[in-house]
Amino acid sequence: MKKITINDLMRWKQEGRKFASVTAYDASFAQLFEEQDMPVLLVGDSLGMVLQGRTDTLPVTVEDIAYHTACVRAGSPNSLLMSDMPFMSCTTPEQACANAAKIMQAGANMVKVEGGEWLVDTVKMLTDRAVPVCAHLGLTPQSVNIFGGYRVQGREQEQGEQMLKDALALQNAGAQVVVLECVPAALAQTITEALDIPVIGIGAGNATDGQILVMHDMFGISANYMPKFSKNFLAETGDIRKAVANYIEQVESGAFPGSEHTIA
Repeated sequence: MKKITINDLMRWKQEGRKFASVTAYDASFAQLFEEQDMPVLLVGDSLGMVLQGRTDTLPVTVEDIAYHTACVRAGSPNSLLMSDMPFMSCTTPEQACANAAKIMQAGANMVKVEGGEWLVDTVKMLTDRAVPVCAHLGLTPQSVNIFGGYRVQGREQEQGEQMLKDALALQNAGAQVVVLECVPAALAQTITEALDIPVIGIGAGNATDGQILVMHDMFGISANYMPKFSKNFLAETGDIRKAVANYIEQVESGAFPGSEHTIA
């Protein structure tokens, strides 16, 4: 696989070409994903739940993310590698820069931050200092205690309008990618069409530019439960490599997510 950059994602958006992405946490799976031409990998703070057995992502540290980022980069030198900024790691722009430096030096190409318009100054400072940013809107797992659980976001008109406003503000501040999680498909389509930058969805319908899944969900081995928006691709194939190839193919064709995986 040739080296993937943000310019590739921008070009694919302009061409209307959908792309797949998946979480990764170690060198072995990262290598497997790259061998199947998975263009984008994410070292997610979901590692707190799927690797560490926690009930949420809040205990994950910057050091955890940096460690797993280095592992994934070792296995996949050519993917576009995004890594999460974990809970309370970017409460101020200055703190965000210090923590992002550790993650970028571990091998990330981009950091992902959860939150809306309040992050504008942080995104500006990061991008001014050569740290590309992916903004994460909708169900932001670090806000689980504010939301009262893992709930769909954006069903009310006012909430949807605010999410669009947040997305535009973060794009204008310099964010180069947006992730939308657990939002109604119609809202995700509106935001995708309004933005010039690529939008990656998870539980947000198939109108987004890209899709992402937690790898454990994609293989049907999650410790807790299978989200409605996910699909066990391993069950269809019985082979991990074929499952990954099938996921990529179905995302690129628009077959996944189907209506059964979509939030109305």
